[in-house]
Amino acid sequence: MCLITFHYNEHPNYPLIVVANRDEFYERPTAQAHFWEDNPAILAGRDLSRLGTWLGITKAGRFAALTNYREPGEESINKKSRGDIIRNFLTADGTTSEFMEMLEKTKDQYAGFNLIAGRLGELVYFSNRQDGISQISAGTHGLSNHLLNTPWPKVVKGKTQLRKYVLQQEELETDSLFKVLSDETPAPDEELPNTGVELELERQLSSQFIKLPHYGTRSSTVLLIDSHQSVTFVERTYVKGSQVDERKFQFQVMEKIC
Repeated sequence: MCLITFHYNEHPNYPLIVVANRDEFYERPTAQAHFWEDNPAILAGRDLSRLGTWLGITKAGRFAALTNYREPGEESINKKSRGDIIRNFLTADGTTSEFMEMLEKTKDQYAGFNLIAGRLGELVYFSNRQDGISQISAGTHGLSNHLLNTPWPKVVKGKTQLRKYVLQQEELETDSLFKVLSDETPAPDEELPNTGVELELERQLSSQFIKLPHYGTRSSTVLLIDSHQSVTFVERTYVKGSQVDERKFQFQVMEKIC
């Protein structure tokens, strides 16, 4: 289970505000956020088992983030790695629309996924579990392991907390934004979604920050792009729920985002 909450084109100083948790098995080898050695224009963490990623941005302002679509029992053998989608988008030369149209034609090569991708002014959403490519409207949005803005408790809570904070602040503090991602409180049973797992696991997966014996939140990311096209990217890394590192990157987008 992962969580991406973002505020788009509705803040006077920050056209894009993203807060995201990556949840994964602790044993899966992962590199922290960095500019990739094999493609220095890309800033992202990296899944070392398949060499893809879950969230990243380029020096030219090309941004993408992905979550898996939760389908217990789904067979993913012989499917392409979903992390390749982000890598392929960040390294593509064409437009967002061209990439999405190509991805739509090959969507069955992947297990279920949700993708947010583009640049400021052309942010789009696509899932291979529903038809069509959607332009993302201005406002606050949330995505977990179902479709965009599905009202799972963690999505609703994340959207509410993010929107309340950003609408009250002209200048944003990353520490305050990380608080949106740190809540370990499970949702009440009556609000739990039915995603096909046992009730106790459903409870444990319903919080924004997850800490289980073998699975949980591995990293949290805050990404800000301001009105001057300056990017701030901060990643906090966790081991079994305890923070072990923080990395901060700042750079100016090299070309105009349109």
